[in-house]
Amino acid sequence: MHVLFSAKRVAFSESFLPHRRRIFTWFSLSTLVSLVLLSLFLLSNSLRVPKVLVFVPKFGAVGANSSVGPCPLFPFNTSHSFSNENDTFDTSKSNGSESSVKRIEEGSVVENLHVVNNVSDENIKSVTEGRGLVNSSFSSILLSESNHGKQSKHEGGFVGEKSLKNVTVTHNEKMHVGLYDEKCDIFDGKWVRDGSKPYYPLGSCRLIDRDFNCHRNGRPDAEYVKWRWQPNGCIIPSLNATDFLERLRGQRLVFVGDSLNRNMWESLVCILRQSINKKKRVFEISGRREFKKKGVYAFRFEDYNCSVDFVVSPFIVQESTFKGKNGSFETLRLDLMDRTTARYWDANIIVFNTGHWWTHDKTSKGEDYYQEGNHVYQRLEVLDAYTRALTTWAKWVDQKINANQTQVFFRGFSLTHFWGGQWNSGGQCHKETEPIFNEAYLQRYPSKMLALEHVIQQMKTPVVYMNISRLTDYRKDGHPSVYRTGYKASMKQNTAALFEDCSHWCLPGVPDTWNELLYVSLLKYGKGTWKKTN
Repeated sequence: MHVLFSAKRVAFSESFLPHRRRIFTWFSLSTLVSLVLLSLFLLSNSLRVPKVLVFVPKFGAVGANSSVGPCPLFPFNTSHSFSNENDTFDTSKSNGSESSVKRIEEGSVVENLHVVNNVSDENIKSVTEGRGLVNSSFSSILLSESNHGKQSKHEGGFVGEKSLKNVTVTHNEKMHVGLYDEKCDIFDGKWVRDGSKPYYPLGSCRLIDRDFNCHRNGRPDAEYVKWRWQPNGCIIPSLNATDFLERLRGQRLVFVGDSLNRNMWESLVCILRQSINKKKRVFEISGRREFKKKGVYAFRFEDYNCSVDFVVSPFIVQESTFKGKNGSFETLRLDLMDRTTARYWDANIIVFNTGHWWTHDKTSKGEDYYQEGNHVYQRLEVLDAYTRALTTWAKWVDQKINANQTQVFFRGFSLTHFWGGQWNSGGQCHKETEPIFNEAYLQRYPSKMLALEHVIQQMKTPVVYMNISRLTDYRKDGHPSVYRTGYKASMKQNTAALFEDCSHWCLPGVPDTWNELLYVSLLKYGKGTWKKTN
């Protein structure tokens, strides 16, 4: 029976043979089609956009020169804890809501998206270097892949998945979110070309000191404004002027220091003013248009009930006179703060600086100039004097500043680029059109800033040190050089006072980046409204 049954299974009649061929043909075709469809499916999956989280803010509307919606980096829920870069600072962890995070879902429409994958799934691993959000300049932050959540909406300052354009997503385990990575030093980086700069067009801000307005003074090139500072290892946002003003509502930000802080002050006023539609509602409260003389200057932003001020105090400590046997002479009181402290001690944000006036002949020589109490030093090294002055400043900050109300910053030394002499002996930087690219040509870290770091470490009050020395060292192309008012006047008079300015900076220009880093630092360490996320 078994043999007969087997024979019946394998024996086919002649009439069945054509059907057998047809069955095998269809089977082969269906197998081939299945393989083709499977290949197309796998190829389609490999080309689809990976699911990533886009962190964009919800704190108001996007400004005219916004980087993205306000509050670009606050906050998100995470199991990671991040501490301050400086052990003397005491910053709390951020606790945010998941509603602050929007997703690009798998398969959604994302235009011009460049994705590079080179990272493990366990880390926060994607940051964007893209400069467009619905054709608006920005630097957004992309967080780790997620398998949760469905669809995002376009509302309240958020940008939905279908409107995200021109984004570059770089998956790189060495890149982190700048505000939260304790290891990221935002002042350590490099300059990269960026066509979206500057924050305000050349010649558009009439508030700029004429000596800083290189474009108005005839500088023919404009490449010096098209550079962006890129920290090594993390991405930072551009300065969102609308967000900045919203957070500053009802407050005072004061710059205290020398003409380099005036450079920074004018820069910030111009950046913030650019986002205001009614420019007349931004004005200097005393109606002044020249800011070189000693005094206090304040630009009020009427729509936000806030002001951005500048207090002239080149040494921070007090300039004085001493009555000696042979008459009176000028001294610098290393033990007393400048008399202007009453004008800023209660401000919400204070940005100090002092440095360049300590390089002038009288201060650098230190002969019969430095005074403490009733004693005038016959000779005192400038670094010693500078450290004593900073110690006086530090004691005053610890005693007079309410750290719960006021955030204190100290902007570091801005390096100069005089080739062939000093500012008053033929030093030049004319015709410099590019930054320094070879680090071998960079200068040593200023010894005065080492002294500053030591003093800050001894303070009770948290102070954010803005270390812009190396950042400025690269930018030999950013100075006014001959494109300042005094130089042209000297040429016409054929005098010898043809001093080039290789200390200050053209505006727009490098100080705009200082303010960008001030903005990032406020988001990272700020108090009160700078911590709000809704």
